Amino acid sequence: MWPNRRLCDLFKIEHPIIQAPMAGSATPELAAAVSNAGGLGSLGCASMLPDGLRHVARQMRALTVRPFNLNFFVFPRPDTGDAVLTQVIDRLRPYYQEMSLGEPSRRLPPIGPGFDEEKLELLLEIRPPVVSFHFGIPDAAAVGRLKQAGIAIIGTATNVAEARKLADGGADAVIAQGWEAGGHRGSHAPNGPGDGVGTMALVPQVVDAVELPVIAAGGIADGRGIAAAFALGASGVQIGTGFLSCDEAGTDAPRRALIRTATDMDTMVTDAFTGRAARARRTRYALEMEESRVPLPDFPQMVALSAPLGGDKDFAFHLYGQAAALNRELPAGQLVRTLVAETAEVFDALSTGKTTPAKAKSSSSTSPMSF
Repeated sequence: MWPNRRLCDLFKIEHPIIQAPMAGSATPELAAAVSNAGGLGSLGCASMLPDGLRHVARQMRALTVRPFNLNFFVFPRPDTGDAVLTQVIDRLRPYYQEMSLGEPSRRLPPIGPGFDEEKLELLLEIRPPVVSFHFGIPDAAAVGRLKQAGIAIIGTATNVAEARKLADGGADAVIAQGWEAGGHRGSHAPNGPGDGVGTMALVPQVVDAVELPVIAAGGIADGRGIAAAFALGASGVQIGTGFLSCDEAGTDAPRRALIRTATDMDTMVTDAFTGRAARARRTRYALEMEESRVPLPDFPQMVALSAPLGGDKDFAFHLYGQAAALNRELPAGQLVRTLVAETAEVFDALSTGKTTPAKAKSSSSTSPMSF
C-alpha cells in the first residue's frame, strides 16, 4: 500500500513507521513490539554504560528477529566555565530556597563526549541493524566503519543545512524533525528555544535538498499525519509521543496522566532543564527561566542543577509533543496496525475523491483516549 518504499527497502521492514528512541521511555518491550508489528522499534542508548548497552541488545534479539534501531547523541565534551556556573546558581538559588534544598552544587559531573571510540567499538561488537544519531553525526571514519559492518545510519535534521550535512556525512536516511516534535530538538548546535521550522514547511524542503529517503517527524500521531507526510515527499515517519501511551512504554504515571488531558497548547520549547532546547510540558519553572534568561551550563551538565527541583509539579520535566491529544492507550503492536489501517483509509479516500475521515474508522474500536 505504501506509495514510496525506499525506507522499507532500506531497513527491511514492512511499514515505514519508526518509533522514536525516547531515552527513558522507550523500553526493549516497546521497541520489540513495534518491530514485530512491521515497523522499526528504537531504543535511546545515549547514557548507557557498556554492560547496559550489551544487555539491551541481547534483550532486543531475544524479543524480536526483526530490525531495530539504537540511538546515540553526538555532542562535544561539556566545558562549563565558572562565570556561567555562578550566574545560573544565582538564578536558581531562590527555587532551591523555596523547596528547602539548600545551596545548588558548584560541582558539575564530568561527562565525556556524546559519541566516542568506546561506543563505536561497542556498536561494531553488537552490530544492530540500524543506528541513529541526534545532535549531529560522527566523523566520516566512524560512519564508514559502521556502514562496512552492515549497519544502516540515520541522522536527525531540524533544517535544510543540517540535512545536507547528514547526507554529506554518510547517512542513509534523514529524519526531518519539525518544531512540533516532543523531546530534545535534534539541532546540530545548541540554539534558542524559539528557533525551529514546522514539519509541513521542513519536510518538502529537505526532500528537495537531499537524495536520501526522508523521515518526517513532529506532530504525526495518526493515519492523517502519515498520509500527509507522504504527500510532502517523505518515505516514512517517526512517531514518539504517540507511543508514550502504549502499554509497553516506560512512561511514568504523572506523565501518562498529563497526556490523558493534553491539549495542543500544553508544551513549550525550553533549554532550562538540560542546557539544550527540548519540547516539554509548560511549567512555571520553564516559563520563568525563559523570561529572565541567563547562560546555562553545557548540555547535559545543566541536568545536575535542574533535577533536584523536579519533585514539584512546577519544576517537573515532562517531554511530549504538540499532538499528544491524539494519543491512544493501546499495546504497541495494535497501535502500529491501527496507524497502518488509518493511513490506508486516508489514501483510499484521497484516490477516490471521498471525504478524508476526521478520525479514521479503523481506530473507532480501539477506545481512543478522550481529551
